[in-house]
Amino acid sequence: MSKKIQKATHSGELKIGNLTIPCAVLENKTRLLTQEGFYKAIGRSGKPAAGRGSSIEKLAPFLDLNNLKPFVSEELANSTIPIQFQPIKGGRAFGFKAELLPKVCEVYLRARDEKKLLKSQLKFAKACDILMRGLAHVGIVALVDEATGYQADRDRDELHKILEAYISRELLPWTKRFPDEYYKELFNLRGWHFNPFSVKRPQLVGKLTNKIVYDKLPKGVLEELQKKNPKTQKGYRKHRHHQFLTDDIGNPHLEKHLAAVIALMRVAPNWRTFERMLERAFPKSRIKQLELALADEAEIDILDS
Repeated sequence: MSKKIQKATHSGELKIGNLTIPCAVLENKTRLLTQEGFYKAIGRSGKPAAGRGSSIEKLAPFLDLNNLKPFVSEELANSTIPIQFQPIKGGRAFGFKAELLPKVCEVYLRARDEKKLLKSQLKFAKACDILMRGLAHVGIVALVDEATGYQADRDRDELHKILEAYISRELLPWTKRFPDEYYKELFNLRGWHFNPFSVKRPQLVGKLTNKIVYDKLPKGVLEELQKKNPKTQKGYRKHRHHQFLTDDIGNPHLEKHLAAVIALMRVAPNWRTFERMLERAFPKSRIKQLELALADEAEIDILDS
């Protein structure tokens, strides 16, 4: 009985140096590099000879070489079977799991180090060396997710694992300024379904957050954040606004304001009432007073120093 052909839910192009590798994420969350892109990445021609890349029985031709076989484990050999999938635009295509790329590179580099490569194969080792340098500090899975836009759909646990791979445990608590409770209460007041395991949110959430959070910070802060963190051509921002706030004043103020906003959300019976309560709690006059207070604190710091 044949396996179900998985459909691609996301697709894009992975750029490493001068290389552009088409990639996709399937329904079962498998991250793929297209067969042609994979071959080009390791310095070979875009298509396998005699269609061998679509074989489900033989070792992939880029490893099916006598001088390389001592460096190929059984597990690696089994993972080189190409995966047939359906691209977003339809039809059929073949690809390899993204995790296979650095493993294949390691084979060529080990063979080169032990002087087992043929002269004609040295160019492949050079291509693999360049690739490994490009991948040294960034995980291939995270790169594919970014290229395809899948990072917006993956659940919180997946995102956390990727963060944990590249950020020390001591820094993880600082990567998130807006607690889940903020979004839970916001969704509740707007009558939306809240999924705590998803980071995908309606586009309106960003506009509402600007209105009830960043716009309540001292005058000019939101405008400056928007300048420092402009929208891309695709309409989204590369960073979170709070990443540009200072640790001594900006972020502490943001955290206190969020705590107050969440408290108001809890007691408000509906969105309109919440907006009225928020305006009463944080009127423009109070924001002006806060600006003066911050200026006074800065002046005192100067006098004390």
